[in-house]
Amino acid sequence: MLSIKQFTFNAFQENTYLLYDETKSAVIIDPGCSNSSEERELLNFVEQEELSLEHLINTHCHVDHVLGLNFIADKFNLPAQFHALDLPVLEAVPNYATMYGFNVMPFSGEKKFIAEGDKITFGKTTLDVLFVPGHAPGHVVFVYHPEKIVIGGDVLFYGSIGRTDLPGGDHETLITSIKSKLFPLGDDYVVYPGHGPKTNIGFEKKNNPFLN
Repeated sequence: MLSIKQFTFNAFQENTYLLYDETKSAVIIDPGCSNSSEERELLNFVEQEELSLEHLINTHCHVDHVLGLNFIADKFNLPAQFHALDLPVLEAVPNYATMYGFNVMPFSGEKKFIAEGDKITFGKTTLDVLFVPGHAPGHVVFVYHPEKIVIGGDVLFYGSIGRTDLPGGDHETLITSIKSKLFPLGDDYVVYPGHGPKTNIGFEKKNNPFLN
């Protein structure tokens, strides 16, 4: 059975997710820890649960989702895995992070590109990668079909969608991505978003004002 630990980090109230199963193998998704207190909170949980962190993966590379990227990559000697189209997004972060009060160093670790159709395996768990651009050019989501779980980044929120006014964003592309990639998963799939509370596909089909 998959366990999901959600941390809410940084001034953007970004959701960082730690996924692990009964083997104690784990992945971290979108590390947003922005200071030593948040880093310690995450590490304490890893140590407390005696987890083995096997993958560092990102739905996309906007500043709020990568503030802890260097820290996690260095601490656990892991490559950062994300879609190739989001490399320019990651490389731009140090240039604009100061506007939000963050001093972000360029990512210095190993990079590994992932794409739709790839699988992220840890312990007894396999996540499927779906390409869902619109909020960011290389945005992906991670799906665990046995328990109908989607780690969705900034694509679909409770009653809302990801913003599309940032560089590389496109409103029509995002709407198409949601309807063509997420809706077919099924109404009972639960979406854990990059901000705010979880939701499900069926509720958003009926109630999301951006999708009706």
